[in-house]
Amino acid sequence: MSYFHEKTVWLTGASSGIGLAMAEQLAAAGARLILTARRADVLEQVRQNLPNPDLHRVLPLDLSQPEQAVEQARNTLGETQIDILINNAGVSQRSKILDTDLSVYRQLMEIDYFAVVALTKLVLPAMAARRSGQIVTVSSVAGKVGTKLRSGYNGAKFGVLGFMDSLRAETAEYGLTITSILPGFINTQVAHNSLTGDGSPLGHEDPDNAGGISADECARRSLRAIAKGKAEVVVGSGVSKLAPFLQRFCPGLVRRMVANRK
Repeated sequence: MSYFHEKTVWLTGASSGIGLAMAEQLAAAGARLILTARRADVLEQVRQNLPNPDLHRVLPLDLSQPEQAVEQARNTLGETQIDILINNAGVSQRSKILDTDLSVYRQLMEIDYFAVVALTKLVLPAMAARRSGQIVTVSSVAGKVGTKLRSGYNGAKFGVLGFMDSLRAETAEYGLTITSILPGFINTQVAHNSLTGDGSPLGHEDPDNAGGISADECARRSLRAIAKGKAEVVVGSGVSKLAPFLQRFCPGLVRRMVANRK
């Protein structure tokens, strides 16, 4: 995709799943990547496996601590011009409200909401000053439709879509492009890494994600939407792709469907 050629793209959650697939496809398209995830060794391996690895940089950050992550990023990036920020990092949840510690809700909000706000605020002043740039957040269909076992994840993803809508409205005068990606069920490790009620990882897949489209296909569709400057796009198949449409036009039906799901 020529849109990304020689653009500097800061991509979070770049070490696995959708983020890794995006990194591979962006590098193939000629982008210069800043790769962020928690583990420096894994990121370095990703960088070395990309086309033209010397064009890319690693920036390990713990996005569960957004203020510290921003300070570290500011010190590392300096005056680097970021053409596109892709907020892809995130963590999901698999636990009932009755069984979930408040600390788990806080962790979900730190990573899935506050980290997006923090990194966006870091790059936004320079983008606004030069009247050029794109901010992308990978939210979720869970940001439109609340379901069982994902109350904290739903809350964070609903919240981040509201933030992105406000950001789009406020930055229109600067000519910035604001894009929200809403994946449905994607066949990644997201369920394995989901937080349970005490904050420990679930450790196994669930049928929804196992039956979803591949991370490569999700990345392809997402990058196509980013290149076209779409405001919001749902990426998925089957019921997960239809869910936002049904929520808008048949909310009672959706409420019954999610209440009856096992």
